[in-house]
Amino acid sequence: MKKYLLLTLMIVAAQKLVAQTPTGDATQTTNLNLTNAIDITFTANASATGATLNFNFNTVNDYANGLESAPVQMKVRSNRRFNISVKSSSAYFTYAGSASPAPQMYVGNVLYFKMTQNNTGGWSLVNNRYDYIDHYNWNFLMNGINGGNQNFTIVYRVTPGFAYPAGTYTTDVVYTATQQ
Repeated sequence: MKKYLLLTLMIVAAQKLVAQTPTGDATQTTNLNLTNAIDITFTANASATGATLNFNFNTVNDYANGLESAPVQMKVRSNRRFNISVKSSSAYFTYAGSASPAPQMYVGNVLYFKMTQNNTGGWSLVNNRYDYIDHYNWNFLMNGINGGNQNFTIVYRVTPGFAYPAGTYTTDVVYTATQQ
């Protein structure tokens, strides 16, 4: 029995004397330097410039009832909560036509919009209700939730009535996404 105990102790001692594999460690700090980021695009072309909308008034009923656009979907990507505002590029439509002097059509009396779909997590003043667009910037969607695919859909309505001569009347609608 002493032999076995002595043999076991010798084996254990021999294992302790065997050289261990050398190791080394290296450490590197990794910083993520994040900045606040936000963008707004039209989903149809993944661009900040949407396709031109043409409202063709061809009949008396078009003038009497106005025209409505097809739905226009937009997407916001933001790493913080956000608001969306809207305005026209100027108070009056730009006129191209033969009437002289050029007629002045006030945008706020003619151009309306409503939100028909809201997947931003925020709340809106124009949910399925038309409101006018004019040259003053105003928030219509508030407290959208940060994310990479926050989208909403807009529909436009135009009602120029019978007071204006034939021609092309143009304005840009400007949407601005602002982080909170």
